[in-house]
Amino acid sequence: MGGRTRRFIAMIAVLVFLVVWIWGVIALRGLFGPNMLLDLLFFAVGGIGWGVPLYPLFKWAESGKD
Repeated sequence: MGGRTRRFIAMIAVLVFLVVWIWGVIALRGLFGPNMLLDLLFFAVGGIGWGVPLYPLFKWAESGKD
């Protein structure tokens, strides 16, 4: 599989993952009552944490020959 194809598949996977990730963080946050500190914690972790699960996908997309 060529590099362009890998990057295209990775791009689609990232978009799908981010939609699911954002939906999950918002849905999980909705299970708890209103609290500004909890909002900060959920959305800070959710905003920073999305890159960690995607790291192997990024490595895969850039591996191989063009």
